[in-house]
Amino acid sequence: MSKKTLMLSPTDSNTTVVVTEQWRRWSELNPEILALIFKKIVPVEEMVRSVALVCKGWKEVVWGPYCWSEIDLEGWCRRRNDGHAVDMVVKKVVRRSKFMVQRMSVYGMGETGFFFLAHCGNFLKVLQMPMTDITDQMVTKHIKPLPNLTVLDISHCVKITSKGLATFGHQCKSLLHLKRNMPAFEDQLPVDDSETKAIAETMPHLLQVELCFGRFGDSGVSEILTKCKALTHLVIKGSWNVELNGDLAEICERLEHFHSPWIDDDHRFSDMSECGDADLTDSD
Repeated sequence: MSKKTLMLSPTDSNTTVVVTEQWRRWSELNPEILALIFKKIVPVEEMVRSVALVCKGWKEVVWGPYCWSEIDLEGWCRRRNDGHAVDMVVKKVVRRSKFMVQRMSVYGMGETGFFFLAHCGNFLKVLQMPMTDITDQMVTKHIKPLPNLTVLDISHCVKITSKGLATFGHQCKSLLHLKRNMPAFEDQLPVDDSETKAIAETMPHLLQVELCFGRFGDSGVSEILTKCKALTHLVIKGSWNVELNGDLAEICERLEHFHSPWIDDDHRFSDMSECGDADLTDSD
């Protein structure tokens, strides 16, 4: 332990005060505080690859659960573009957190990764997993009650249908924000209100919903507006079957934040980032 001695002479006295400061070693810092510092300044991959090699104390913190409560793997997943590798990393960090992950952002995840995340129980609050291969069957098979999950992003998860959405709704009773944007399509497809009906019936507490390029029509929008009474944000860009007939347009315009189906032609077939205007942050 290091010491630093300061000689202080107050301006209104001839007395000199000696103050000795003691500096604590990094290894003696509270592991939760050290983990918080790491999470703020070190990317996940560097935390494992470099930080753990600095000293024994840092290695113990990195290998403990404190660094893994909030995990953003999306950038790494996009660069790696390997579903099997993504699943293995998700499995590893969830285990390292002792199943206490609170926030997870991942891209291209498969069944194995989803299995481990679904067992985070009361801890998981935010789950962002766009562009996964998860199916309705996998959701039904692996999902467990996630009573504190408030934010769910399953955009571009094309193998999840209304059945999977309903399963999420039944197991995640506290959902406030849902992001369910789909790939853009050129030709107008037949109206299908099954997904909006599932959302309205199983997620009544939603505040914010993104449903870009959905196949639903006016009836689907009406279902959500009627049953999600606390709704403040609704984004339905590119949902070409919606016409907003009758008083539906007026009701939508009363919302705090509303994006209609119609967007500029130059952006009509842009990717899902165009539908990211709603603030999908944890409400805590």
